Amino acid sequence: MKLALKTVAAAAFSVVLAASAQADDWTPPGPIKLMIAFAAGGGADTQARLIAEDLEAATGWEFIPEQVTGKGGMNLAMAIKDMPNDGSVIGMVVTETLGYNMRAADAGVSPSDFTGIATTAGFQMGVVSLSSKGWNSFEDVVAAAQAGEELRFGVMSPRLADLAYLLGKAQGVDFNIVSVKGGRAVMNGVNAGDMDLGFMAGIQGKGVAAGDLVNLASALSEPLRQSPDAPTFADLGVEFNSDGAFVFVGPGGMDPEARDALAAAIGTAISTEGTKSNAMITKAFGGPFIQTGDALQQRLQAEYDEAGALLQAASE
Repeated sequence: MKLALKTVAAAAFSVVLAASAQADDWTPPGPIKLMIAFAAGGGADTQARLIAEDLEAATGWEFIPEQVTGKGGMNLAMAIKDMPNDGSVIGMVVTETLGYNMRAADAGVSPSDFTGIATTAGFQMGVVSLSSKGWNSFEDVVAAAQAGEELRFGVMSPRLADLAYLLGKAQGVDFNIVSVKGGRAVMNGVNAGDMDLGFMAGIQGKGVAAGDLVNLASALSEPLRQSPDAPTFADLGVEFNSDGAFVFVGPGGMDPEARDALAAAIGTAISTEGTKSNAMITKAFGGPFIQTGDALQQRLQAEYDEAGALLQAASE
C-alpha cells in the first residue's frame, strides 16, 4: 500500500487546525484509560506516556496509563474492543496490529470493530548491516549468498519474517530468518555478529550517521530519508512493504465528537515545538506523521485487506 508520508506529514497542521473546534467542545466523562501495547520503558511506551503528559498539561484531562502487551498488540485489541466507546478508553498500538496481526490471528475481529483516532509517527524501516561486512548495496548481499555464505536475517515480527522470506525468494537466495523481540534486539544481534543483516525501524539512524551501519534497502513504499539511494522492496521485486505507524485507537463506534477531539489534541501535542512528545518523535522518527478520521479508518482496512495477500504469498 502506497502511503504519501510526506504529504500527510506536511498536512499535519491543517488537520489539527480543522479539528480544533471539536477539541474545545468535548470533555471526557472522567479519567481516560490509556492502554499501551508496548513494554514499559521502551521507546514506544515512552512516546505514549509523553503524549499523555503533554495532553494533561494542555487540556487538563487525566490519563491513566496501563500496559497491555503481547501478541503483537492483539491482547490490547481484544481487551479494548468491548470497552465504553465514549472516549474514556483508548489504546496505542501500531497499524500492523489491526492489519497483518489481526488477519493472521483470525480472531473474529477486523478494523471495523475499532475506531482509528490518530497516527503519531511512521517508521523508517530499513534492511541494515554492519559497514564492516563490506556490503555497499543489496547486490553485495545477494552475491555473498550466491557464493555460499549462510546469511542470518533478523526480524522482530511475523509480518517482517514473511517479507524477509519474499525478499530472498525474489532475489533467488535463502535467508536464515532469525526472530527476536524488538528492533533493538535486531540491532544488538547485528552489532554482535549474531546476525548478518536485519530490519530496523529508525533505531539504526545514529549508527548509519556514524558510518558503523549501512541501510541496504528501504522496506517502505518510498526511499528512506537517511539513505534515499537505497532500493525499495518494489525495486527488489517484492510487491509488499512494511509501511506502518504508531496509532491511537478506541472501541468501534466511538462518538465522532470524542474521536475528533482526541485526534485534535494528540495532533496539536505532537506537532507543537517545545512539547516533550514533539521532541521525542522528531528525534526518533524524523517528525510527526498524522492521519485521522475516515482516511485513517480506510488505511487500517486497506492494511488488513493487503495482509491476506501477503500471508498467501508467503505460504507459497
